Amino acid sequence: MAQEIKTEPLPVPVSSPPSAKMTYEEFLAWADEDTWAEWVDGEVIYMSPVSDLHQDLADFLTALLRFFTETYQLGVIRSAPFQMKIGPKLSGREPDVLFISSEHLDRLKKTFLDGPADLVIEIVSPESRARDRGDKFYEYEQGGVREYWLLDPLRKQAEFYQLGEDGIYHLATITQDGIYRSVVLKGLEMKVDWLWQEPLPSLLSVLKEWRLV
Repeated sequence: MAQEIKTEPLPVPVSSPPSAKMTYEEFLAWADEDTWAEWVDGEVIYMSPVSDLHQDLADFLTALLRFFTETYQLGVIRSAPFQMKIGPKLSGREPDVLFISSEHLDRLKKTFLDGPADLVIEIVSPESRARDRGDKFYEYEQGGVREYWLLDPLRKQAEFYQLGEDGIYHLATITQDGIYRSVVLKGLEMKVDWLWQEPLPSLLSVLKEWRLV
């Protein structure tokens, strides 16, 4: 009877970012599908783990908007971690949810979006609040993201910005009955209260209200 030999599993090598700055091309080659990080001025900025509340809302919006865009053949939806290189001199970001219209699908590459999305959604968490309202806000504005949703589930606060002809974000109006009408996703009417429901509304109930099923 052969003796059983127990062996310890070999450690899996962990890819660590170079100590020096890297180009965006080097960043893409270094990062893999499980890397939650952004590229800012040549440096790797790791993203913190998100909360259950954050993930639930992101998944809800991804599923809802994907169904809407596919139904009307408007474009595609992508969610984090998926890179968006906003512009040649701007950062590589990982928005929570982004929409690329059919006319801009040429920007969609194998591992990143080469140019601005038409719509970006960022869900604010305590560690990202300053970044989402600061650096990202101005980068998305400068890079030409036509619509920016800034959602804060802890404060139950939703801000919808639309890029004006002056190249500046303007806070969009929410109707008296609490509905936001997107200019990028034509025909989409989002009830803001849906975003703060506990639990979130079912996908089917929203699609029925939109008369898509």
